[in-house]
Amino acid sequence: MVCALGAAVCFGTATVLQAVAAREAGTAEGGGGGGDAALLLRALRQWRYLAGLALDGLGFLLQIAALRSLPIYAVGAALAASLAVTAVVAARLLRVRLSGVEWAAVGIVCAGLAMLGLASGGEGDRSGPSWLGYAMLAAAVGVLLLGAAGGRLSGRTRALVLGLGAGFGFGVVEVAVRLIGSLHPVDLLTNPASYALLVGGGAAFLLLTSALQRGSVTTATAGMVLGETIGPAAVGVIWLGDRTREGLTWLAVLGFAVAVTGALALARFGEVEGSTPEPSPASSPGA
Repeated sequence: MVCALGAAVCFGTATVLQAVAAREAGTAEGGGGGGDAALLLRALRQWRYLAGLALDGLGFLLQIAALRSLPIYAVGAALAASLAVTAVVAARLLRVRLSGVEWAAVGIVCAGLAMLGLASGGEGDRSGPSWLGYAMLAAAVGVLLLGAAGGRLSGRTRALVLGLGAGFGFGVVEVAVRLIGSLHPVDLLTNPASYALLVGGGAAFLLLTSALQRGSVTTATAGMVLGETIGPAAVGVIWLGDRTREGLTWLAVLGFAVAVTGALALARFGEVEGSTPEPSPASSPGA
């Protein structure tokens, strides 16, 4: 759980940096199609985006460590709590003033995670059916297709579709990590879950970058939270053997619902106003 929360801290801080950089990339050099690789390449020239990527890399390593010890539903809820981290980081670094209701939402997320921590058992002991790795690879390819379709939409619908697609991609990564049992090169090359991890993770970053730059980040991050929590949690329980401690299933369900609901309430802190190259310290990521 410490690793899962550490990953949430990394991802939550990276969100603020990447949202600003993605907007700057689009403003400086014009737009392109939704979910296009050119946008990602432009964003990579922004130091804030590179710093966010470094934090994402560290968070990913912590996420892998957490997935090796905890059920997917617990890790997913902890990662959704990265939005609470985003709110706190925005309050501290960008001098955003949080209302009492917003601080209460942060507390609700923490309470949900505490309930999950008390109720979570160890990771499931099943490897899943043989077709699950291929299903994850197909889902990863589907994320790319969803991004191509979502890029043709506009407004909040576009942001929601791209955000959901990014969430599905990150969800594929969560499940794929559990399906990779051996790190031997031959085993990795013959395991479809390895390719699902690479394609799903790359597609997720591509769609999220596009959503942050051109749409409502509030809507996109809310869609991402939904996409990366519910589906992977169901896969873990149904096929991978994830369970709770004896008699505490109700507490795990309640904690999961509370944590995700609180994270959705804080989704608006992914929004970044303005697009100036060098935002002032008072710039706000608020809606």
